Amino acid sequence: MSTASIAPALSELAVGQDLGSRSITVSRQDLVKYAGASGDFNPIHWNEAFATSVGLPGVIAHGMFTMGAAVQLVTDWAGDPAAVVDFQTRFTKPVLVTDTTGTEEPGAVIEVSGVIGALDADAGTARVDLTVVFAGQKVLMKAQAVVRLA
Repeated sequence: MSTASIAPALSELAVGQDLGSRSITVSRQDLVKYAGASGDFNPIHWNEAFATSVGLPGVIAHGMFTMGAAVQLVTDWAGDPAAVVDFQTRFTKPVLVTDTTGTEEPGAVIEVSGVIGALDADAGTARVDLTVVFAGQKVLMKAQAVVRLA
């Protein structure tokens, strides 16, 4: 469970300012739960045999799951999910989620960090640029969230 904070005022921010980072652990159970919530039951997200039969290295996380998990850093920083008025990205690499049934190991760990990429005083917004990495490779490119601030 994450704790929301109060976002700073726009006037307190600077381009390049670090917003912090977090590690997100992902299990196959998380993917099944997400499939139920989203209605995306594509077997590449839960069935190892199917995923490998179509040329994937194994079960991969839903792209939208990865995107949503990454933007959580921004919504927590902003203190209000509704403050995020735009979020865009390009999917570049899959997040491979290994089967860890019966172990304490995570199936995957996604690393997310954010910095202020731009400020727009007229619009009252800050653009947050996210870096999203799995296994040493960026899995989302140009991950940018626009946040409306006071």
